[in-house]
Amino acid sequence: MSQLERKIQNEHLDWLEAESIYIIREVIAQASRPAMLFSGGKDSIVMFHLARKAFRFGNRPIQLPFPLLHIDTGHNYPEVIAFRDEIVAQTGVQLIVEYVEDSIARGSVKLRKATDSRNAAQATTLLEAIEKHEFDALMGGARRDEEKARAKERIFSFRDEFGQWDPKAQRPELWNLYNARIAKGENMRVFPISNWTELDIWQYIAREELALPSIYYAHEREVVQKQGLLVPVTPLTPKGPEDVSQTLSVRFRTVGDISCTCPVLSDADTPEAIIAETAIAEITERGATRMDDQTSEASMERRKKEGYF
Repeated sequence: MSQLERKIQNEHLDWLEAESIYIIREVIAQASRPAMLFSGGKDSIVMFHLARKAFRFGNRPIQLPFPLLHIDTGHNYPEVIAFRDEIVAQTGVQLIVEYVEDSIARGSVKLRKATDSRNAAQATTLLEAIEKHEFDALMGGARRDEEKARAKERIFSFRDEFGQWDPKAQRPELWNLYNARIAKGENMRVFPISNWTELDIWQYIAREELALPSIYYAHEREVVQKQGLLVPVTPLTPKGPEDVSQTLSVRFRTVGDISCTCPVLSDADTPEAIIAETAIAEITERGATRMDDQTSEASMERRKKEGYF
């Protein structure tokens, strides 16, 4: 591939990168106690990389003017948590971890049984973390192409004193001017990569040569087919007495709580191979992999109104 061809292919990535860096800097300019959500997943890794670019000055050591925040459900894939900790150790960034398990112990989160999905319960722990650390702005890796409710949301998304989102009460964002003014107790959720697509993310990962947790690439895993999804066989999602499992070559398009995140069939073991798969995919990554979004089309919007990111 010629240098001109590479430049043409990367022009839209340059624009997206510049926009995201501008948004991250706007957060720092307007917020007094911001933080960036970081789980070790592909979107948060891209966002973390963009943040480091935003505050890189010559040969000085990169110091982010905000901490990372992870709301840990306790039901994470171990490969992702190990990768999260590796990134923190390598870069020296401050990581704050708040646990859903602690919310359960306090009684603010109640589950029917221990193996229930804790994905929606993150909203409560997140709101508790915001109050505890007095964060006034949280940057996250949500993208508009992921789900209908996220497509409705502004880049600077206002949340009231209860952490709730009202899709009818959003602020205009004309000419890339963002309004982050809030009263005490209110909060802004900011989405620097809102305009990126899944394909953009993988093209950027390939271009920037970003490392990811191994489960994003093809590997062998025992799964059970249920309702059109490949449910991994784990202690949290055990095989039922009538289930028939198979060991298949799979990869994860998105990663969340073990109890609600499924892989997809794939032999793609490089970013380039995943780009080729993603270019022809007909189902969004959440639609193809998330059991918690299968209940109804309004599942995500309802959770966001309750405080979910």
